[in-house]
Formats: sequence, C-alpha cells, structure tokens
Amino acid sequence: MDWLDAMSKAVEYLEEDINEKLDIEKVSRIALSSPFHFQRMYHMMTGITIAEYVRRRKLTLTAQDILSGEKIIDVAYKYGYETPESFTKAFGKMHGISPSAAKEPGAKLKAYPKLSFHISIKGDKKMDYKIIEKESFSVIGKKTRITMVDNQNFNLVPKFWNDCRIDGTQEWLCKRAGKLGMLGICMDFDKDNEELNYMIAVVEVNEALPEGFESRTIPAATWAVFESIGPMPEAAQDVTRRIFSEWFPATGYEHDCAPEIEVYPAGDVSAPDYRCEIWIPISK
Repeated sequence: MDWLDAMSKAVEYLEEDINEKLDIEKVSRIALSSPFHFQRMYHMMTGITIAEYVRRRKLTLTAQDILSGEKIIDVAYKYGYETPESFTKAFGKMHGISPSAAKEPGAKLKAYPKLSFHISIKGDKKMDYKIIEKESFSVIGKKTRITMVDNQNFNLVPKFWNDCRIDGTQEWLCKRAGKLGMLGICMDFDKDNEELNYMIAVVEVNEALPEGFESRTIPAATWAVFESIGPMPEAAQDVTRRIFSEWFPATGYEHDCAPEIEVYPAGDVSAPDYRCEIWIPISK
C-alpha cells in the first residue's frame, strides 16, 4: 500500500498547487520515485502525461471559475497563463468554445475529474519474470520517432514493423540476428513531448550498414525479463501494460532510465503459442 499512498499524495499535491508551475522533481519525491519512473508509470497507467493531466485539470477549474462570475483575465493569470490570448487558445482547444462563450446559457463544457489510484486485485494471471544483469552492448538497425499521445505508440510500432518488412529492412536484419534474435527497442524518451525513438535491431555485426541504418549502444543495466505468450503485437502489449499497472506497484523496483527491449526469437509471431520477452530496466 506504500506505493498507492505515495501516488495518491502526489496527486493531492498537484491539486493543491494546481496554480503553480509544475515541479516534477518535487512531485516525484512525494511519489517516492525518480522523475523518470514516476512519469513513465503515470503515462502507462493513465494514457496521458503529468503535464497533460495538470493542463486538463486547470482548464476544468477555469471553466468553473468563469461560470461563477470571475473575470476572464483574472482567471487566466490565476492559473498561470502569461496572456489572455494564450489562455483563450488553450481553453478553446479543450472546450471547443471561447472563455466568453462559456458564459452563455446552455454552453457545453468538458470536465476532467481529479485522478485517484486504486488497486484491482485480480490474481487470474501469473507474471513470470527473472532478473538479469547485462553489460553494455551495441545494436544495429533502423529507428523512427514515435508519439505516445493517446497511446498511439501501440498502433505506430506495429506499422513500423510492417513498413520494415515491406522495404526489406526486417529481412536484412533477420539474416544477421544472433542468439537474442530480432529486437524492438524503446529509447530516448521525451516526456514533455510524449515521444520516443523505436528501433528495430539486432546485436551489432561487423559489416557496412545500408543507408538509413545506424549503430546504438545499450548501456549496462539490470533488467526484469518477462515472458509473453501469444500472437504479436497484442500479447506483448498486454504484458507491457500489466508490468506497469500490476508488477511495478507490487514490487520494490522502479524503472531505470534506460531503453526497454522486446526480444523476438525466430518463429511464427501470429501463432497462439509464440513466445517472446519484454526487458524492462530496473533499480531498487
């Protein structure tokens, strides 16, 4: 329950200081987490970033203040907007109308409630995992920039795999795959813009790379390795969601600031018994 209490206290702090500039370092300390782990956990569990949650809550409260009779310019400055114009733009983006139009009878507005965390005790599926330590190693492959807004990454990553199958990238890499097999790597997380780089890769081989390919170094880390059984990409995506919503809250680990790796051995990825692994970098 320590994790649940800490997350709840972090949300309470956000609500109490909603008018102030977001201090992610302080919020993370309240949540007993590193900034990276807290933001990654929050995004995976809610589908939005901390910054987006604060933005939505502010604009929910601004609508209430305007309806209660406060002046629009006072509301704008109260919630940290530098100019009335920037407030009007943000308000219109969320509510679909201007702040002045919100005062009209029958105006339709959107409200995002305060977030709360609860533990859902299921126990219907076990989560087998092992902890391994691995020295740094280099990979080669092709990457693309992926947005995580509204969990679009769960659709964009499979599309990237399909594009690489069509243009021959996957075949070129597959012929050079070593013991680990084909790799899908999430790296270079940008929490502010909700983006990451996704790389389809294999462990580096000593030969010239085709145009568009590159080499990257995966740092030494401790990894929690989870098995996924079932057709891709649904099975791996389900395991990933469970890691963040069930496994992390139930353990004393947190996400280390390192790439996440999907390990795909040879086989029929559409088969109901296909097995692959999800590697999550962790620290105590």
